[in-house]
Amino acid sequence: MTERVVLAYSGGLDTSVCIGWIAEETGAEVIAVAVDVGQGGEDLDVIRKRALACGAVEAEVADARDEFAEEYCLPAIKANALYMDRYPLVSALSRPAIVKHLVAAARKHGATTVAHGCTGKGNDQVRFEAGISSLAPELRCIAPVRDYAMTRDAAIAFAEDKGLPIATTKKSPYSIDQNVFGRAVETGFLEDIWNAPIEDVYDYTRNPAAAREADEVVITFDKGVPVALDGRPVTVLQAIQQLNERAGAQGVGRIDMVEDRLVGIKSREVYEAPGAIALITAHQELENVTVERELARYKRQVEQRWSELVYDGLWFSPLKRALDGFVEEANEHVSGDIRMTLHGGRATVTGRRSHTSLYDFNLATYDTGDTFDQSMSRGFIEIFGMSSKIAAKRDLAQ
Repeated sequence: MTERVVLAYSGGLDTSVCIGWIAEETGAEVIAVAVDVGQGGEDLDVIRKRALACGAVEAEVADARDEFAEEYCLPAIKANALYMDRYPLVSALSRPAIVKHLVAAARKHGATTVAHGCTGKGNDQVRFEAGISSLAPELRCIAPVRDYAMTRDAAIAFAEDKGLPIATTKKSPYSIDQNVFGRAVETGFLEDIWNAPIEDVYDYTRNPAAAREADEVVITFDKGVPVALDGRPVTVLQAIQQLNERAGAQGVGRIDMVEDRLVGIKSREVYEAPGAIALITAHQELENVTVERELARYKRQVEQRWSELVYDGLWFSPLKRALDGFVEEANEHVSGDIRMTLHGGRATVTGRRSHTSLYDFNLATYDTGDTFDQSMSRGFIEIFGMSSKIAAKRDLAQ
């Protein structure tokens, strides 16, 4: 029986060439799998037909936009997930979603190997392979660009020699990865970290410095889930899509950073994630209103670790699963409305209301009606500072 390889297929030059390349190098049949996580671009059926024209024996396409939003983006919103306090895990979240479909296809078609188009320098090779090995330890992984030194020049030559139905001359100066949660841009002149991004780098966001009217939006959450915008019910996917449009039009969600890659190098990345940043900002503020202090303090530690695990490709790990349970429990009372002004590249919270609020006006006010007994504070401070006071006396006596 001929061996079969499932290939993560995008429809572009590199993965189109990978189909024939893998067949020649390994003698295996290739099944191409394309997963739509909201990256836009070509129609899925066009991509499927191209895979077959490039030599795949089977080609599967999956519209996973709602699945991606609900099972991957939503947990990130609940976790306020920002790697290095800034990056909303745009690419990292899509990889386990794709991995799930690759493994399902491998089992369906009796494949022994999964292939992807990642280089040996980035994070995605780890995310794909660690995810695959967690879901299906019996499968092996190959990466033609990495394992067979498949350079772009070699890929173009292969495509032209085989007459593959794929454009081989147009090349963006940037490496771009995008989905409904955001867009990542790197390489080209951005590799010089002194160079400022120019406007043609961006697609999801407009110039935040341009004059325009502000946009006010009210986001409604139910147990951490965005369920309405301005009172109109939305799915998680719709919430992200609509805020991509509205926040993106105001230049919200542009991020320019040097990040610590898993492989040990620092990399300059430019991101735009208007919907993600608007939703995470709103969710954080609603947590400030509804989550008890000690739980909130501990959750901030969990958020950082959760973000690191996802960034590092450990979505299916035992620790990530355990932290998911904590994040769900912490969101039990995160319900209510957040009013935001979208303008000048910022999503600014201007109002909060919640039936599960822990904010007590009568305790907080300094005016008539104050129910806080200030006379208790003197004794509280004395006891609270006791250990430091005793230590200070000792230190001064030495």
